[in-house]
Amino acid sequence: MPLLEVENLKVHFPVRRGLWSGAQEWVKAVDGVSFQIAPGETLGLVGESGCGKTTLGRAIVRLIEPTAGRILLEGEELTRLRGAKLRSQRHRLQMVFQDPYGSLNPRLTVEGIVGEGLDLHPLSDSPSARRKRIAELLSAVGLDPAYSQRYPHEFSGGQRQRLGIARALAVEPDLIICDEPVSALDVSVQAQIINLLQDLQQARGLAYLFIAHDLAVVEHISRRVMVMYLGRIVETAEAKTLLSQPRHPYTQALISAVPQVDPDMRRRRILLSGDVPSPIHPPAGCPFHPRCPVAEVQCQSDIPLPQGSASDHQVACHLAARF
Repeated sequence: MPLLEVENLKVHFPVRRGLWSGAQEWVKAVDGVSFQIAPGETLGLVGESGCGKTTLGRAIVRLIEPTAGRILLEGEELTRLRGAKLRSQRHRLQMVFQDPYGSLNPRLTVEGIVGEGLDLHPLSDSPSARRKRIAELLSAVGLDPAYSQRYPHEFSGGQRQRLGIARALAVEPDLIICDEPVSALDVSVQAQIINLLQDLQQARGLAYLFIAHDLAVVEHISRRVMVMYLGRIVETAEAKTLLSQPRHPYTQALISAVPQVDPDMRRRRILLSGDVPSPIHPPAGCPFHPRCPVAEVQCQSDIPLPQGSASDHQVACHLAARF
């Protein structure tokens, strides 16, 4: 059984045309996304800024309420849970945020930040057990337990991200949503955090949804990768397969923009015309067709459904057979 199943998930935000206008429209940030994550698996999620990656991650942990669709954790539908029943499941899904400073309460010490989850779910029997657990978590993420009385501003960006990971680990989750956890860090620190996440995964059997825009990072840490465009998943495949044999024109354009050190490995750059369409008024048919260099008449009217095996290589493109 999959650890996490997401079925036709939608997140639409209401907007009004003007201050005095009664007309209401919807921003379709996530528009019918489906996927599965197995226990202990890392699933990568890539796409342009504004495509809905972060909104999808926040909706899975119920920081944002989904508009439609289902989220199942080992068969239990989280979208129907409320109150105490939802709180009883929250510890199993945690999130590491992109901003390693803004996501930490500057008024709390390290002990307060990491120990907050232990208090909410209660997972420690006594103050001494709580302090011991916090010390163990700090050691697990490579921080000195003696730092427990310091505040977030006393740490570097990489250390603050380690605190965010320790906070997520405190409640013993099964799945962690990593929302671009290394994009704000220096390259050398990025490698340290990626290695830490992999070590923790092996030691604790964690599953990750790893959201990023750096394809090299995603290839390194992920077993499978999903590509998102305008609120929809357009391609899913094994990481190596996706980078070596992309079949969707949007994926091909993304990969062509990745810098290559070896001149023999450089690809022809694919430049997309126009801008990303508005999620308020997405185009009919394939959402990518206004920018697609190979679009045909069918692409302008029919929404492409994923083609291929769910466990292999899926492409939402009418012309996938050509690539």
